[in-house]
Amino acid sequence: PVVKKQAEGRKAVVKKKSGDGKSVIIVESPAKTRTLKNFLGDDYEILASMGHVRDLPQKERGVDIDHSFKPTYVTITQRKPLLTKLRAAVKQAKEVYLASDPDREGEAIAWHLAEALKLTDPQRLEFHEITRDAARADLEHPRPIDMHLVDAQQARRVLDRLVGYTISPLLYKN
Repeated sequence: PVVKKQAEGRKAVVKKKSGDGKSVIIVESPAKTRTLKNFLGDDYEILASMGHVRDLPQKERGVDIDHSFKPTYVTITQRKPLLTKLRAAVKQAKEVYLASDPDREGEAIAWHLAEALKLTDPQRLEFHEITRDAARADLEHPRPIDMHLVDAQQARRVLDRLVGYTISPLLYKN
């Protein structure tokens, strides 16, 4: 197997899944699932992540400032049943494609899904338009998750958290 470097020194083994089910495509929005099902037919199971599935903890900082500002992520409580459903689907899948929005936030959602679902070969699709021809063309060109975009989103999220935790108590005093 080929080994590919990922964030924080972790490595992911890149290999094809051996499942004999349909290929699974995970998008962010339920509206996109219905449209893509019409375009792509029964060869694909299209599921929605409903946005983020993991985040920094709500009641603590979640950022280790003594160790390179490393974030600690937890599963969003409301997403636990959804993750159970997604895990069951990807377990049976012959391939899994992550098709969250084509921006920094979407890239981070794809990475969080790959981590939460323990995907060994997360393939990323970018749907810049939701049409039959565009969707079929995009399936011909999957790519790995862009860790530069993920890191950029994580830096923004960590900065938001640190500033929020520092400033909020001051605002409540006044």
